[in-house]
Amino acid sequence: MIDKHARVYVAGHRGMVGSAILRALTARGYDHLIVRTSAELDLRDNRQVAEFFSETKPDYVYLAAAKVGGILANSTMPAEFIYDNLAIQTNVVHQAYLHGVNKLLLLGSSCIYPRDAPQPMKEEYLLTGPLEPTNEWYAVAKIAGIKMCQAYRQQYGCNFIAAMPTNLYGPNDNFDLQTAHVLAALLRRFHEAREQGTTPTLWGSGAPRREFLHVDDCADACLFLMDRYSDATIMNVGAGQEIAIAELAALVAGVVGYRGGLQWDRTKPDGMPRKLMDSSRIAALGWKPSISLRAGLAETYAWYQRFAGPQSTAIL
Repeated sequence: MIDKHARVYVAGHRGMVGSAILRALTARGYDHLIVRTSAELDLRDNRQVAEFFSETKPDYVYLAAAKVGGILANSTMPAEFIYDNLAIQTNVVHQAYLHGVNKLLLLGSSCIYPRDAPQPMKEEYLLTGPLEPTNEWYAVAKIAGIKMCQAYRQQYGCNFIAAMPTNLYGPNDNFDLQTAHVLAALLRRFHEAREQGTTPTLWGSGAPRREFLHVDDCADACLFLMDRYSDATIMNVGAGQEIAIAELAALVAGVVGYRGGLQWDRTKPDGMPRKLMDSSRIAALGWKPSISLRAGLAETYAWYQRFAGPQSTAIL
């Protein structure tokens, strides 16, 4: 178990995953947590990252900082997605090695797996086929981060591990319709449709199936792995259940209290037809999620109403 007085750096602590990890660490009594905003520390700048590691000397690192977004964001900003994520990972992983960090956990994504990977997706399916074109820039960057952790483990003996969460949602999600992932976008669209008396238009056909994990469950899994897992093999972190986007839309509409109809814009891409993680390896270690999708949606919508608001385009 990690010493509660160890110096723990959470990179990306204002994002959805990083803030959940920070909450979990605080709740469990860790008392030397290190955080920096992007204004205070640009993780894309190697000089700044080197100076930060030299000054703070973290013992453990949760690398949750990343440029993230949905299909629209990935399609319109491919250069930013690949450059920013490669730069962040390269700088943090390398400086963690140079400054003798005891352990680092890299957060990846289920989009690293091939578009037509067998379902549910096992860890060994990585690099066995072409990626989904709508998010390949982010996926390539994350795969590079995984391989970097494995390379530093192999050559230098670094205790660097990588966790691959499924689609996440929860407090501090991004509700900007230009960059949001599907669940946050649905919550906002149905909220605004209810408030304005309009009919929402959703992308695609509604047929793709997705798996969703509450971010607090993801954070719990990250702390679990930091305590109990050490291996080069990546680790899937999922909920073990999937739902069609059309069914999800109906569920979100019910949570929001929207009673009207909806339209599907079939000229827009669906993305991967199905994406379900095989999380049997982490389950065998003794971890499982605890928050149901319906309960998690209700909590997330309550957070959105309280802290984000229908006009928000930048969630801290």
